[in-house]
Amino acid sequence: MTAVGATGEADRDARGDVPVRRLTVLYDAECPLCTFARGWLARQRQLVPLEFVAAGSAEARGRFPGLDHAATLSDITVIDDGGRLYRGPAAWVVCMWALREHRATAHRMATPAGMKVAKQVVLAAAKYRAAHQGRGAGGGAYRRADGWAYDPKDGWYYVRPGTVSASRGAPGAACDSGCRVAD
Repeated sequence: MTAVGATGEADRDARGDVPVRRLTVLYDAECPLCTFARGWLARQRQLVPLEFVAAGSAEARGRFPGLDHAATLSDITVIDDGGRLYRGPAAWVVCMWALREHRATAHRMATPAGMKVAKQVVLAAAKYRAAHQGRGAGGGAYRRADGWAYDPKDGWYYVRPGTVSASRGAPGAACDSGCRVAD
């Protein structure tokens, strides 16, 4: 898949490559390490805008229907605006490349020797995730199966059975105590 410019033709630079103008980062919104990394990336000065979407979410499935969404929950996945897919170490390197203060590091990490280091970092993160699986904030007390939902901006909140999580904060929406916001 290539990026199409206003003329209807692929918008290419002098080398014939399609420039990257935006990166979508799919991350596990229920993993403390992943949400920490997402927050850190979001706070950095970006040369290429990073857009964060919870892996496996309805938004991710709607935007990328052909993607193996189960795999995106186990490994960071980045998709550029040209449709190119990056996973694991390559995804971390492309995220670093998008950041102003870390682009030079990304170029070093993209070398064969640097990619070995990137793989070790990703393996260490995977070991950490495996050791802490299900032990997010509250010691694993927040589970979607129990009615909890996660908003990357506001954190965990409880959705009573029969209420719609999208209406949270809307007039008339119920809070945890059963009151109505408009009351």
